[in-house]
Amino acid sequence: MLASLKSRARRLKAETLALFLAARHPATPWYAKLLVAGIVAYAFSPIDLIPDFVPVLGYLDDLVLIPLGILLALRLIPPLVLAECRAKAAEMAATVRPVSRAAGFVIMGIWVALVVLGLLWAYETVSSLSDR
Repeated sequence: MLASLKSRARRLKAETLALFLAARHPATPWYAKLLVAGIVAYAFSPIDLIPDFVPVLGYLDDLVLIPLGILLALRLIPPLVLAECRAKAAEMAATVRPVSRAAGFVIMGIWVALVVLGLLWAYETVSSLSDR
């Protein structure tokens, strides 16, 4: 079972790299590029929107959302483009590991905004309790 999961994870990484290349291919439609860019940026982001240490939900994006996004994106990309990008991805897989720092910054920004909003809410709550 563990070997099967590792095999699936390798295939998912290979497909994600192929999608990364397809997003830059001139024959890929704009709407597919937009979807692929979002999926690939999130998949290669060093930071998750829902951290993995959160019980159950932490792995939801890795196990459900990313594979569903990849399946949808694969259907939107022309077959010839996808075949070409899969071949390039197979060549690159051994040497290159792309990382989306931009997506990491966006996710960090979301977390910072949530922390600031939480602190503002806590401040308002404490100040309203002290006014009583």
